[in-house]
Amino acid sequence: MLFDAVGTLIELREPVGESYARLARAHGAEVPAARLDAAFARLWREGGPMPGGADPAEERAWWRERVAATFREAAPGLRFAGFDACFDDLWRHFAGGGAWRRRPGSREILVELGRRGLARAVVSNFDRRLSCVLSELGLAPHLDALVLPGEAGAPKPDPRIFALALERLGVAAAQALYVGDDRELDLEAARRAGLRAIGVDGLAKLADLTRELA
Repeated sequence: MLFDAVGTLIELREPVGESYARLARAHGAEVPAARLDAAFARLWREGGPMPGGADPAEERAWWRERVAATFREAAPGLRFAGFDACFDDLWRHFAGGGAWRRRPGSREILVELGRRGLARAVVSNFDRRLSCVLSELGLAPHLDALVLPGEAGAPKPDPRIFALALERLGVAAAQALYVGDDRELDLEAARRAGLRAIGVDGLAKLADLTRELA
């Protein structure tokens, strides 16, 4: 069983725009949360995921530019002298469990899958901070592998990231089921890589995954 992370096993405690606005305010900049949220969503949709193969410093630099672009779009002409300090706070904020929460039933389904003897992995386009997030949310002990673009050399939808996860679990693609929330990056990509796939929005609750194993 392979899972996406954000939107599948975990979710933010507050919208991205609210976090950005709150921390920007602490560093002297007033930008409406709704505008930040809309700018971030558009840039993410059009810019795509972080490139694969990046080292930790490159991941951080990639996110710094993405956050800077979000503020530029949300507040053209903004003079934000405290941006660097704000970005440092945002980086730390999203690096720990405090910014996130488990989606209902996520820990319970991982425990149940382990009880059944099934290997469990997360395949995500998140950066290396995800390891700490999953640990602080109590999910890491119930995973057998975590595969990210930085080590796979490519993000989803590239099949290489799925191939590395399957290699680490020691299973063939035909033996694996991927669960995610994004039609292109998760479901269609997993199917092209030879896995079965199911959208999390098609489940009333994560526990319903056990029906797929019958």
